[in-house]
Amino acid sequence: MAEAGRAAARPLATYALLAWTWIRAAAQYPVSMVLLATATAVVSGLDAAAIGLLFTRAPRIAGFGASEVLFLYGTSALSFAISDILLGGTERLGQHVREGTLDAMLVRPVSPLIQVATEDFSPRRLGKLLPAGTILTLALANADVPWTPGRLALVPMMVLCGALIFAGLWVLGGAVQFVLVESHGATKSLTYGGAYLTQYPMTVFARDFVRGVTFVVPLAFVNWQPALYVLDRPDPLALPGAARFASPAVAAAVCAAAAVAWRAGLRHYRSTGS
Repeated sequence: MAEAGRAAARPLATYALLAWTWIRAAAQYPVSMVLLATATAVVSGLDAAAIGLLFTRAPRIAGFGASEVLFLYGTSALSFAISDILLGGTERLGQHVREGTLDAMLVRPVSPLIQVATEDFSPRRLGKLLPAGTILTLALANADVPWTPGRLALVPMMVLCGALIFAGLWVLGGAVQFVLVESHGATKSLTYGGAYLTQYPMTVFARDFVRGVTFVVPLAFVNWQPALYVLDRPDPLALPGAARFASPAVAAAVCAAAAVAWRAGLRHYRSTGS
């Protein structure tokens, strides 16, 4: 049992070591590091500013008030920021396949997924956490919600599950690039596009679109379904009440699919010979 635990922890330790190596390299230029992190935080907060501007023109968006929409924004942005920090580098896999540099990663005694994910790991990515965490804190403080222990416990759970769902999508998008090298744009539509649409109430979108992001690409389980329970709102699709608590199962399924796809991509990878 102890040996199994050490084996499971080894990839995490390797990831942390490689990420720390890149952070130490960036820290050699502290002013640049701080400025980049600050700029990232400011740019990441522009979406929240855009939501604030919308509420200067209308008191509600699709029936949701400002604190409720900012709650959706905060949970989505925080989940996406965590996944982007940890696995956002996988979007560059197609470049490694095209240039033949993936071959070098395959002969090293470290998982190529860890190598790709930690490549050029920069502290500036951490700047995305600040605006997301700040907005979520403010939204929770101002939300008109009958808080119960269950609702309170669901908030960190939905952030964690949302991060896992986005992480699975990052890896799935990377796995596709083993076959479709130029699928970088499609990956962004799932990850960055998914982060954008989960910042707003799903009632903004057409019902068929909501079904698609519920049953095909399960972005609705990033924060929308659990948020319906937290905010005490009815489901426009009239799904069973159990769907509000399905995010952990959906996250596990997405991560499992990503793992299978990644391993299949590695098995079928053929070197470019360059």
